[in-house]
Amino acid sequence: MKITICFTGLSPEPWVQGLQQAFPQAAVDAWAPGATQADHAIVWAPPQQFIDEQAGLKTLFNIGAGVDALLQLRLPAHLKVVRLDDAGMSVQMAEYVCHAVIRHFREFDGYDADTQAGKWSYRKPRNRADFAVGVMGLGVLGERVAKALQVFDFPVNGYSRSAKNLPGIRCFNGPQGLPEFLAATRVLVNLMPLTPETENILNQATLSTLQPGGYVINVARGKHLVDDDLIALIDSGHLAGATLDVFRTEPLPADHAFWQHPKITVTPHTSARTLREESIAQIVGKIQALQRGQSINGVVDPQRGY
Repeated sequence: MKITICFTGLSPEPWVQGLQQAFPQAAVDAWAPGATQADHAIVWAPPQQFIDEQAGLKTLFNIGAGVDALLQLRLPAHLKVVRLDDAGMSVQMAEYVCHAVIRHFREFDGYDADTQAGKWSYRKPRNRADFAVGVMGLGVLGERVAKALQVFDFPVNGYSRSAKNLPGIRCFNGPQGLPEFLAATRVLVNLMPLTPETENILNQATLSTLQPGGYVINVARGKHLVDDDLIALIDSGHLAGATLDVFRTEPLPADHAFWQHPKITVTPHTSARTLREESIAQIVGKIQALQRGQSINGVVDPQRGY
């Protein structure tokens, strides 16, 4: 068995070492143009040349949660594309989203501004029943986020493409359920996969449907959000603000309006990072299952885009 690793912008060596320890009888290396054919590949933003040269690959493991960029490449019909189920990302995402929701709900941004100005201030506690949180996308990450929010007694709504049933969470699904989901939501958390159908889904029409004083947290993909529509709705007063971790162009350009907007919090795509040890362990387990002829989780449906 041969395993190859093709990363753009990341060092493959720790991954080579980890996989070699797990499979001492296998050949594990970092890909270079002209390399011999491999059975399995672990990739991050691979070039089309890699796909074209490695025509004999059986499986392609993507180390990120989203596979939208990978599916834009020309992939052989027989190639099994596999995404990581979690690899330590879901707890990080739950931390990030809960922090953003609580920071907004408790008005800690306002307290921060006051303390920096040397002002001792007080704000009347708000009723959490008025701050229904809607999690848009109920995959592995979205479900973990929704369950984490329940701990803080927020009303939690969930939206997904197909029907889901999660205890204590009001679930909506399909195109017909989206308007009702948005109308029932004050704080919107986007964790949808990026597909042609979901690109630009956070726009003037959908965000206007949120309850007055709504708040947007985008931790999925920058292309989900129409930037100018968000700013216009915040400036009009319909939305109270946003926390954004993903952007159409990354790094976010220095002249982008998000940087200076007083009601928008920007973080550098850090809500949930891939953890190497957990990822390697998961990939090893999936390869071993495939060797035994078993099915595995995380196989991507190219037609759905996730």
